[in-house]
Amino acid sequence: MKNKIINLLLKISNFFRIRINHIPLLDRWILSQLIPPLVFSISAFTVVSVSVGVMFDLVRKIVELDLPLNTALNILVLRLPSFIVLSFPMATLLASLLTYSKLSSNSELKALRAIGISVYRIILPSLLLALVMTGLTFIFNNNIVPYSNSKAEFVLRSSLGKSISIEEGEDIIYSRKGNITDLENNKVSYSLTHIFYAKDYTDGFMNQVKVLDLSKYGYTQILTAEKAFWDPSIKKWELLNGKLVVFSEKGDSTITKFNSYLYPFNTGPIKIASIPKDANDMTLAEAKKALQIYKDTSNIKEVRRLKVRIQEKFTLPMSCLVFSLIGSSLASIPNSRTNRSQGFGISIILILFYYILSFTFSSLGVKGSISYISAAWSPVFISTIIGIILMRRANK
Repeated sequence: MKNKIINLLLKISNFFRIRINHIPLLDRWILSQLIPPLVFSISAFTVVSVSVGVMFDLVRKIVELDLPLNTALNILVLRLPSFIVLSFPMATLLASLLTYSKLSSNSELKALRAIGISVYRIILPSLLLALVMTGLTFIFNNNIVPYSNSKAEFVLRSSLGKSISIEEGEDIIYSRKGNITDLENNKVSYSLTHIFYAKDYTDGFMNQVKVLDLSKYGYTQILTAEKAFWDPSIKKWELLNGKLVVFSEKGDSTITKFNSYLYPFNTGPIKIASIPKDANDMTLAEAKKALQIYKDTSNIKEVRRLKVRIQEKFTLPMSCLVFSLIGSSLASIPNSRTNRSQGFGISIILILFYYILSFTFSSLGVKGSISYISAAWSPVFISTIIGIILMRRANK
């Protein structure tokens, strides 16, 4: 068994060695210069972001809420992927900036250009490595981060003794449209029929429920209840401890109090409650499913928000490629020499600029001022143009 494992490892090693030998020497050499600072940058950015983003909060919970240390460490490990994925684009920028600056300061770029190798060819290995990081970022962001974040939340709630439910949400608003028939004139119109609101949804119960029912022509019904739950056996909602107010077309009203009231409706509010508030906690498939639910309920604002967030699941990985283009081009401009601390400072400024740009366009997209495509892709497009300008300047 041991020999089989060793033979398998040798075969894998030979496979990669043969493939690596097929890579041109120039690319292998530049990649060997890029990978060490990339690993260093991923580690540095992850440590900084974890410290600010989660470590201080866990320490506070250990001291104030008696969260066990081993549970805190477990949560820390589970939250790591969400910070690692954010560090990938930043690390790609810093690694390309430091590597090409080092090659420039050692006059190695000048030597390569002297033998006829263009800057475009010199930058190519950095872009290929960035392409790998782009794929890695997408896999992390779409497949690992949603699972690890939900698992971390589950472990935290379990430890603190809070209620645990798969479907759980706050301020649940569900609206439905349908046909309303005017029996006197026999006319049918398609418009809003129901608005369902609950303050929160916990352990299968909707709390502080309010329902506006406009489905009967000429009548308005308002239902309020302390709690409500879905009974799958009769496919109805059971409302507890509430009252029903009915307004007629003539302005008359009747009030009926009840301890229990069966209300025919669908499970749309539960579906809304099951959607995570943060799109980062959803996979691409889950986000598209949530988008369809919001479309069915005519929730225009959430539809716009999710459309932007779905596109951002693609633009975040693409930022690796853009940052690599900017970093390698900027450092390849003749007479530009940057040491490690200067490179870190320039990286922070560029990253800040990019994220301000992303945040601004994203907010405009969610608000509806621009299309969701423009909101998500404009920062990538603008940064790519800047990168191309820098690359052409470096090639002069």
